[in-house]
Amino acid sequence: MSAAQSAPLTALARTAEPYTALRRFLAADAVVTGVNGLACLAASGPLGRLLGVDGTLLLELGALLAVYAVAVGVPASRAWPAALPVRAVVESKLAWTVLSCAALAFWLSPTTVGAVWTVLQALTVAGFAAPALRPEGVNSSVTEGT
Repeated sequence: MSAAQSAPLTALARTAEPYTALRRFLAADAVVTGVNGLACLAASGPLGRLLGVDGTLLLELGALLAVYAVAVGVPASRAWPAALPVRAVVESKLAWTVLSCAALAFWLSPTTVGAVWTVLQALTVAGFAAPALRPEGVNSSVTEGT
């Protein structure tokens, strides 16, 4: 990830309190995921035509993303998020990134806009997981607070 791509995420982490940074990342993740899910739920047909993806698939993904956003919001609302839910969020982000790329390569036949969108959302999702993977990242702050 380039410095320009990580700048918004870096701004979220600007605090001396590691749990505050972690909660900010989780909250931003929940909001972005929730908006994406609601967009898929509300406009699965038009988005499906634009992206070249079946509207039913987008409807199902929208429901999944909406539920997932709520699940990510739960640890974000805690003063000290537990390690297990945070780790589950990070690992699900990594799995989503891999599955998005695999779906693009093997299963989907999207429009150009759909292919670009798939890559961009996979990079965005990976961007939310990346800070937790660095030794000085949010992952180090949750290992103590289980």
